[in-house]
Amino acid sequence: MKKSGKNIEKSRKAVESRPYTLQEAVPLLQKVKFAKFDETVEVTMRLGVDPKHADQMVRGTVVMPNGLGKSKKVLVIASGDKQREATEAGADFVGGEDMVNKIQSEGWTDFDAVIATPDMMRSVGKLGKVLGPRGLMPNPKTGTVTTDVVKAINEIKAGKVEFRVDKTGIIHAPVGKISFSAEKLVENAASLITAVIKAKPAVAKGKYVRSATLCSTMSPGVALDTSPFTVKAAAA
Repeated sequence: MKKSGKNIEKSRKAVESRPYTLQEAVPLLQKVKFAKFDETVEVTMRLGVDPKHADQMVRGTVVMPNGLGKSKKVLVIASGDKQREATEAGADFVGGEDMVNKIQSEGWTDFDAVIATPDMMRSVGKLGKVLGPRGLMPNPKTGTVTTDVVKAINEIKAGKVEFRVDKTGIIHAPVGKISFSAEKLVENAASLITAVIKAKPAVAKGKYVRSATLCSTMSPGVALDTSPFTVKAAAA
């Protein structure tokens, strides 16, 4: 434990109290890593919105151009031919009412994403208390309620990330593994930040991105300069 404490302290001292560009932050994060496992790298953004108001909710999806380094286990709840399509497209679990019953009766959640066809949502809606708190409830806005199950599966397997602001106005989402090349992590993180900025509600006033941080599972946070992304979004 003492060794871990020293490593954490050493990492913290290497990070200056100033905002870094993504191109500076990613190599720094990789330099100060000390964990023996392949850590997940995350971006956290504090937004100037009040999620209690529906018109200030920020949510969306983005497909990481370089994946996430781990294939997600996908459950598809469908009927008829859509089950066959889902199986052929590589879904890890496929079913209909049987899957709904399994989740309800057993509390089974051994999956990372759920896709449902519209005709099954009456049944899937019963799972709100189990799937909702875990951020797994299918939603048309994120492309997980759809008749095109093949496209939805392929996007999730390719590294599709769903982001949603929490009740405190914060978004946090994974952008890859610390073992990725710096270029790939920069590209992934830039994709997420750009998507969040583009999702800015029209009614949001004042500074939208209050702060942003890059970190890995065990590392200290590295403050990010997001002004270049804001300028690009304004010019678009």
